[in-house]
Amino acid sequence: MAGCAAKHHCDGINCLPRLTLPWEGYSRAPVTAARVRTRSELRRQRRQRSHGCWNHLLAAPLWPKHGVNLGTLLRTCDAVGACMAVPRRPWVPDALDHGNTLRHRQCVHWIDGRVDRWLQRQRDGGSAIVGVELTDESIRLADLPVARKRTVIVLGHESTGIPPEGLELLDMAVEIPMVGTGHSLNVAVAGSLVLYKLAGLC
Repeated sequence: MAGCAAKHHCDGINCLPRLTLPWEGYSRAPVTAARVRTRSELRRQRRQRSHGCWNHLLAAPLWPKHGVNLGTLLRTCDAVGACMAVPRRPWVPDALDHGNTLRHRQCVHWIDGRVDRWLQRQRDGGSAIVGVELTDESIRLADLPVARKRTVIVLGHESTGIPPEGLELLDMAVEIPMVGTGHSLNVAVAGSLVLYKLAGLC
């Protein structure tokens, strides 16, 4: 029984192998209190003005759901130095403002006409087209390399994802592994994770 206790975790009903935790076996260093940077310190460290159009990473929620997530995603674009490409629809400017608490104007590329034709032009011009979608050929987010050339991150509709006319234009699809019960993350969260990975900031 003593040997079992050393190798297993038993609760009286189940007896499971004992897992080795990542921090076990290491000597404990004394923990010092973390100091949180003040707002004035953060202001000095951040840009005083919005970055210009670097035209390297473009988050493209081409089939947005009415009024949802665009402002939050735009804030992430500012954080990683990306631009956003969105279809020119009457409700989109208000959607961009909702959730975006930044005071400076952000870089937005407006798309007139059919978004699949715009996407085709980006591909013909040499841009990499990366879709955030669950497909048989999708690579895991952890395996996504840093963007080495102009890259468009295609995001689909909140409910139905990227439609067939968008999927056929992708150079690569990336999926975000999930261990919970949900099928996918919302567009703003998924797009933010992929943007940080492509920008090389995580």
